[in-house]
Amino acid sequence: MEQVNYIKHLNAVFLQFSKDGRLNPTHISLYVALFQLWNNYHFPMEFYINREEAMRFSKIGSKTTYHRCIKELHHWKYLLYEPSHNPFKGSRIKMFNFGTSDGQALYQNPTNIGTSNGQAVVSINKHIQTGKNNTNDTKLDQPKNENEVIDFFEKENWPELEAKKFYNHYQGIGWKVGGKTKIVDWHATARNWMLKADEIKEEKTMVAVSQNTDNLKTSSNKNYNEPL
Repeated sequence: MEQVNYIKHLNAVFLQFSKDGRLNPTHISLYVALFQLWNNYHFPMEFYINREEAMRFSKIGSKTTYHRCIKELHHWKYLLYEPSHNPFKGSRIKMFNFGTSDGQALYQNPTNIGTSNGQAVVSINKHIQTGKNNTNDTKLDQPKNENEVIDFFEKENWPELEAKKFYNHYQGIGWKVGGKTKIVDWHATARNWMLKADEIKEEKTMVAVSQNTDNLKTSSNKNYNEPL
C-alpha cells in the first residue's frame, strides 16, 4: 500500500490541471473517478478497474469518449493504463502520487508497470523544465504547412480530405483550442479530431438505425377488410 496524502495529492493534481490546456472536463471527471476507486482500494501501487464502474463514476456515457480520455491521461503521464482484452479481468491502473511531501511526482516507464526497478523519482520542477526544453527543440504548436498535416493524417490512415478540414479549421482560428488556448501539441489535437470524428460517425449510425427501425412492427400490406 502506498502512502498518499489525500489533500496534498488533490491540491497538486488540480494545480497541474489548471496549467494543462489539453484537458477538458471529461478528462478531469475520469481522473477524479479513478482517484476515488484508488482511494476505495486504500491506495495500492496498482489496481484493476471495471470500465462500466469507471464510466458510471465519471458520468461518461460513450465508450469511445472513455477510451479516448483514459488513453490521453496515460499519454500525458497522469497515470499508467494497461488495457485488458480479457472480459473476466479488468484493466490495470497505476496512479502517480502527486502529493509526495518533498514536492516530487513518481514517474514509471509504462512497459515496467508493477516492477520495482522500473520506478524513478522525478522532481516536478525538473519535469516541467525538461518539458520546456523539449518544446524549444521540437515545436509542435502548429504544423509548418498543409502538406505536413496531410502526411500525418495519412500515417494515421485518415483521408486527405479530413486532413484539409483539420488544417483549415485550426488555421482559421490561429491554432488555438476553442479559439482561446494556444495549442501545445498539434499531433495530439489532430488525434482528438480523429477520435471525435469517429464518435460523430458512431452517433450518426445509431440515429440511422433508430430511424429505420419500425417500433410498431406493422405490416405495410395490412388488409383492412379483415375483422378486428
